[in-house]
Amino acid sequence: MKIIVTGAAGFIGSHLCERLLAEEQHQVIGIDGFINPLLKSIKQRNLTALLQHPRFTFVNENLLTIDWKKILINVDVIYHLAAMPGVRSSWGKDFDPYVSNNISVTQRLLESCRNVQIKKLIYISTSSIYGEVHGKVTEDRKPSPLSPYGVTKLTGEYLCKVYQKTDNIPVTILRYFTVYGPRQRGDMAFHRFILHKLQNKPIPIYGSGKQTRDFTYVSDCVEATAQVLHANNVIGETINIGGKERASILDIISILEDILGETVEVEFKEKPRGEPMHTWADVTKAEKLLHYKPKISLEIGLQHELEDLKRLYQGGG
Repeated sequence: MKIIVTGAAGFIGSHLCERLLAEEQHQVIGIDGFINPLLKSIKQRNLTALLQHPRFTFVNENLLTIDWKKILINVDVIYHLAAMPGVRSSWGKDFDPYVSNNISVTQRLLESCRNVQIKKLIYISTSSIYGEVHGKVTEDRKPSPLSPYGVTKLTGEYLCKVYQKTDNIPVTILRYFTVYGPRQRGDMAFHRFILHKLQNKPIPIYGSGKQTRDFTYVSDCVEATAQVLHANNVIGETINIGGKERASILDIISILEDILGETVEVEFKEKPRGEPMHTWADVTKAEKLLHYKPKISLEIGLQHELEDLKRLYQGGG
């Protein structure tokens, strides 16, 4: 099967490419435009193993200008992960790149898919489209995003549904809940926590620390994502992908202390705009359609991320 993964050099995208290549029948084309130059070295590290794989082809092009007609020849499945991430940086003058890279890019891809025969297009969305909710959230919950980032990802979902309805593009939407693990971006909480600790600096906590998240380890997330390839009855579906454990930020600090065997110093900061107090995925549909069962505990997952960041910042690897 010939598969395209957009955002292939990113945190989740690089893991997904590796997982897909574990099945010998797949050929993977990874596309990434390195739209944030500050992340280029990290993304190149993410690609290290992939670039040596005989069934992997890397295309370094901007999705706003790429020639989709050429790229889509004989492609069976598309995973569309590429996006401008981050809630806090999506406000004010920084909003324009979110429109370009989350909305316009998605529309260009969908428009190009009108003229080709693909089996599935999997659009990766986010729990940020839900906004503030109480208790477990199901996929039929009315969206109410709290940030411009969430709005752009929800717009991408609506575009997918429009093109599916009018042009029969076989779309499946996955909504990820707070993915963590090795290769996590530097702006994300666990990466920041661990880096500050490695540098003997207080760990910044935005808000009270009592906010909770449905934390999803990257291998669990990627396994569910890969299973969409083989799943029946997923076209037209929207599916939550949550984790094995839900915890507060203060819980995470406590787990880090247990792993490190020492006290962690924290520094409380003002709660940022656009972030909900709680997230919690109802993954019943993922269990049914994808046979999803998350396996990795927070303690084990954090240990893996800690080891990876030690190699990055202390071991040169």
